[in-house]
Amino acid sequence: MHFSYTSAQQDMRKKVREFALTRVEPTSAERDELERFDRGIFDSLGELGWTGIPWPQAFGGGGADFLTYAMVIEELSRVCASTSVMLSVHTSLASWAIHTYGTDAQKQTFLLPMAGGHKLGAYCLTESESGSDAGAMRTTATKDGDFYVIDGSKLFVTNGGEAEVYIVFAVTNAMNKPRSCTAFIVEKGMEGLIFGTKEKKLGIRSSTTMELRFEGCRVPAENRLGPDGEGFRIAMRSLDGGRIGIAAQATGIGQGALDAVVAYGAGAGSLSGELFDAHISEMATHIEAARLLTYQAAWRKSQGLSYGKQAAIAKLFASDTAVKVCLRAVQLCGAWGCLKESKVERYLRDAKVTQIYEGTNEIQRIVISRLLLSESM
Repeated sequence: MHFSYTSAQQDMRKKVREFALTRVEPTSAERDELERFDRGIFDSLGELGWTGIPWPQAFGGGGADFLTYAMVIEELSRVCASTSVMLSVHTSLASWAIHTYGTDAQKQTFLLPMAGGHKLGAYCLTESESGSDAGAMRTTATKDGDFYVIDGSKLFVTNGGEAEVYIVFAVTNAMNKPRSCTAFIVEKGMEGLIFGTKEKKLGIRSSTTMELRFEGCRVPAENRLGPDGEGFRIAMRSLDGGRIGIAAQATGIGQGALDAVVAYGAGAGSLSGELFDAHISEMATHIEAARLLTYQAAWRKSQGLSYGKQAAIAKLFASDTAVKVCLRAVQLCGAWGCLKESKVERYLRDAKVTQIYEGTNEIQRIVISRLLLSESM
C-alpha cells in the first residue's frame, strides 16, 4: 500500500499549526478558565477557508478531502480542544447533513454561508431520556399547513446559543417513533426557539454547551431536511462521520500532551534516562496508531467507501489513548503536571469527554461488534 500525504495536505498542516500557535494558543488557558467562547476564532477560520474544507467550491467550500479535514482538527486540538470541537460539530455534523441530504435551495441558503464561515452550525439530538438511545426521543414536530411546530428540548448542544443554524431531530408520528424521526433546519431567531442553561463542564470549557427548548417553534416546511421519517438514519450517518472528527481531536490532544511532556523534560534534569525514554516512546507509539486509524477512516470516507466500522474503531482507540497519554503526562510532570500552567492538566480534562460524546465508547464497542458480525454473515 502506497501511503503518503500530498503537498497540499502537508502545506495545510503547516499553515494550521502556525495559526494554532499564533492565534489560538495564546488565549487557550484564559478562555478555558473563564469558559469564554471566542467567535473571532471561528471568523478567522472562515477567512482562511477552513470552515468548509471538504465541501465543493460551488458551495463555498475548500474542495479538499476528509483526510485534510482530519489533519486540521488534529492540529487545532494540539493547542485547544474547544476550538477543534467547535469546527468538528460545525463541519462533520451540521454542514455534512445539509451537504448530503439538503435540497439545492437549502444548500444555497445554509451550506454556502456555513462553508464560508459566515454562519456557525450545531447539532441537536440528545435529550434528557434520549442519549445513547436516540430512539427514546420525545421532541415532536407537528405538521401545520406550510409549517412544522416543534415542541421539546435538547441537551448538551455544542455551539448552542452561538450557532445560527441548528440540525434538529424530532418525532413526526408519536405512534411510530422508530420510523418517524425527522430532521429539520432551525435558525437562530425563530420564534419558539429558546436558549436555556449553559453547562459548566470538566473540559472543553471554552466551547459553549447549552440546553435548547422548543416551545411551539414554527419551522417552514421547506426547512425539513431529507424525507419525513428519515431522521434517525441521517442522525446515525452523521455520527459515523462525526466520530472521525472526534478521533482526530483525541489524537491531537494526546499529541499536545506529549509535546508538553517532552518540552518539560528537556528543561528538567530529573526527567531523563531510560525510564523517561520508555514512557514517551510508548506514548508516541500509541498516538501514531490512533493517527493512522483516524486517517484510514477519513481516507475511506473521501473515497466513497464504507467507513462506519473504521470510524468507530478510530474513535474508540484514539479517545482511550488520549486519556491514557494525558494521565501519563500528568504523572511524568509530577506536582507541576497538576497545575493549570502545565497545560497537561487541561489536556487531561479535555481528553475525557472524547470517550463520551459522538457515542460513548461503550456504544462504540456495540457498533463495532454488530458491524463485524454483519460482515461475517
